Amino acid sequence: MTDAAALAGRRLDLVSAPFTLPRSRVLVFRADDGEGVRVHTSEYERRLSESRVLDALTVIGAGGEVLPVTDVHPARVTFGAAAATLTFADPSTLSLGGEPGARVRLRRPDGHVEEHLLGGGIRLRVAADRAVAVESGGHCAALAATEAIWADWFAKCPSVRDDLQEMTAFCWWVLGANIVELPSLGDARAIVPSKIGYVGLWQWDAYFIAVGLRHGDPELAREQLDIAFRFPQPDGQLPDVVHELGVLATSDDLPESDRANLRRAGSQIADPSAPVPLTKPPLAAWALRKVLEVEDAPDYARTQLARIVRSQDWWFAGSDLDHDGMPEYGHPYSSGLDDSPIFDGPLPTAAPDLGAYLVQQDRDLASLLVKYEPDADVERFRARAETTQALLLRMWDPERRRFLAFGGGEPQLSDTVVGLMPLLTGTLPAPIAAALRQAVDDPERFALPWGLPTVAACDPDFSEERMWRGPVWVNTSMLVAEGLEASGYPERARELREQTVALVIHGGGPHEYFNPQTGQKARTATTAFGWSAALFVDLAVQLS
Repeated sequence: MTDAAALAGRRLDLVSAPFTLPRSRVLVFRADDGEGVRVHTSEYERRLSESRVLDALTVIGAGGEVLPVTDVHPARVTFGAAAATLTFADPSTLSLGGEPGARVRLRRPDGHVEEHLLGGGIRLRVAADRAVAVESGGHCAALAATEAIWADWFAKCPSVRDDLQEMTAFCWWVLGANIVELPSLGDARAIVPSKIGYVGLWQWDAYFIAVGLRHGDPELAREQLDIAFRFPQPDGQLPDVVHELGVLATSDDLPESDRANLRRAGSQIADPSAPVPLTKPPLAAWALRKVLEVEDAPDYARTQLARIVRSQDWWFAGSDLDHDGMPEYGHPYSSGLDDSPIFDGPLPTAAPDLGAYLVQQDRDLASLLVKYEPDADVERFRARAETTQALLLRMWDPERRRFLAFGGGEPQLSDTVVGLMPLLTGTLPAPIAAALRQAVDDPERFALPWGLPTVAACDPDFSEERMWRGPVWVNTSMLVAEGLEASGYPERARELREQTVALVIHGGGPHEYFNPQTGQKARTATTAFGWSAALFVDLAVQLS
């Protein structure tokens, strides 16, 4: 196989993909003026513009000329004709070295400018307050150590079909680059959605990231799920986010200024003065099952199953707000599809995707418990799955030939991707499954040039660029493909998987979401996005 690190390096542009190191909070980007680079830290709930370390780091050759960035490799940034290189000495320290007479010019955020000869090497130690201390240090040793870190990481990169290998290598880099340490968890390694703006372990992201990681590093995949499951609320609800300051599990975990926006205002059912639970959709057992398929871990499985059972029970006991047997989303955040038009109506929202996930999770729990806890009573999970599927089928609108969401008991008529998720159950009546297959194939609805939009193209709420209102997301496309296969359409599932990996390659990388007409990154989407990278890896392995 071609060197995976070198393949990944072809896409490290220092714009959409910064130079960084696993476990590091230091990010290096190309400077805005094109000369040299700038340095930031990656922090929870803080923009890059608020996390400035160095506004400019410019390398100057022995003759006084500014040396441009000429090459980027996961382990180093090269300036000029190899006249100088930048690497890491440790997760919080950059190391520079260069030819005799070369120097570096640093411009700090306060405007102060200083120059230092590179000599045998200098180190830039970044403190917690983003202050930089300049020290001397052996550059060659730092370079060798960083190369070893990335060599170990890329040794685990899955080997896939030739046409998918370069993007797989880059996506594997994204997963390694997005590893951070959360101080409150000791030395736990969390893979965040992106060091550019999403620094924490979101529950849903952890599931998708683990599914991709399992192909090369099943131990790290299990670690992601363990972190996501480790901090349940007393009633079993899993938190939305685990971050360095604690968890985000209800609106009370947010700053007071944000809480008013998260109340259940307008709901005819929920108490608008009560804290709003914030979680993510129940795909926990789905993710656990997939991770265990690659490498079995019985003791680990039993520990996690106990947590997932409590979480699943919470959905029915704590999130069935109208007490009709079908749980609802108490807030859009808990759906993972925050801006979907199904939430334009009153809350809480009963949605067909949630119903499908709950059916699938009860069935997965039953099968996993049979294997790992043979004395457990699994009939209650199977029976609840049947009851939930019956309630899910009540959301089917035979005239519109699609599943509808209901906000505060009122039908929400937007034609969205959540209406395709019941395919995941694999047990829909044949005419309904066929109608959903037709929707996937309809160019007026979901069969767009570059994939499956999150809102049907003919719907008034459709937007090519607005988050969850039309752009293609890798995770929803992957789930619909899995649903097509479960419902008896394996060839159409493969076509959708092929289209999804082609989209990521065409769009230039695993972005957060994509314009469905052009196949390019949507304007406001984050780059080097964790679950897009992980699911590309998973799809590439399947297709290979």
